[in-house]
Amino acid sequence: MSKPAIKVEHMSMLFNLNKEKVDNLKEYFIKLVTKKLHFTEFWALKDISFTVEKGDRVGVLGFNGAGKSTLLKVISGVLKPTEGTVEVSGVIAPMLELGAGFDMNYSGKENIFLYGATMGYSRKFIEQKYDQIVEFSELKDFIDVPVKNYSSGMRARLGFAIATAVEPEILILDEVLSVGDAKFRKKSENKIRSMFEKGITVLFVSHSTEQVLSICNKAVILDHGKLIAEGSAEEICAQYEEMIKKK
Repeated sequence: MSKPAIKVEHMSMLFNLNKEKVDNLKEYFIKLVTKKLHFTEFWALKDISFTVEKGDRVGVLGFNGAGKSTLLKVISGVLKPTEGTVEVSGVIAPMLELGAGFDMNYSGKENIFLYGATMGYSRKFIEQKYDQIVEFSELKDFIDVPVKNYSSGMRARLGFAIATAVEPEILILDEVLSVGDAKFRKKSENKIRSMFEKGITVLFVSHSTEQVLSICNKAVILDHGKLIAEGSAEEICAQYEEMIKKK
C-alpha cells in the first residue's frame, strides 16, 4: 500500500499574540527584556488529524478565522506545528500569498529567478521555463520594470506563472483562483485543471462551494481551529451551505 500524500496527526498550532500596542522595535525589545511584554495564547489549530491519499483533491472550507490558511502554511512547511506531526510524500508546490516572496526593488525578470530559487529550483531549470513563465503572466512589456511598480494583480499573476511552471506531485492552493481579471482567472483555472489531469494531489482552500464541487472529490470543514467534518465534496459542501444559512 502506497504512502498517503499528506498525513496530519494530532496537529496543533499556537500563536502568542502581543496584548499591548508597541510603537517601535526599540520599545518592543525593552519590554521584552524587562519582561513587561504580555501575550495572549491563541490556538489557530487544535488537534487536527486527517489523511490525503495520492490523487485526491481535497477542498478546505470554513469561515474567516477558521484556520484554513494556517493549515496550508503548516503542511507547506512555512510554519512548524506546536504539537503533532505532518508528513508529506512528494514534491510540493504551495501557492500561498502569490508574489509574497518578491523583492520589490528587483525587476520581474530578476524575481522569476529569485522566486524560483526560494521554491528550490535550479537556475538552469528556471532558464528553461523562463519564456513560458513570461508568456503565461502576460507581463512581457513590464518584465524589466521593478516589481514595486506592479499592481497587486500583476504580482499575483507573475507568482502564479512561476508556481505553475513546475510539475509538482502535490499542489497547495489558497484562494488563488481569484487572481487577476476574469480572462486571467479562466486561464488560471484551465492551467490548474490541466495539472489535475496528470493525477496530481490537491489541497484547495476556498469560500466557494461551487469551486470546491467543480475541482474536488473530497472536502473538510474547519471551524475555530478544529476539523469538524470530512467526507465527499458533495456531502461536505451541503453541510457547509447549511452552516452559512444558520450564520
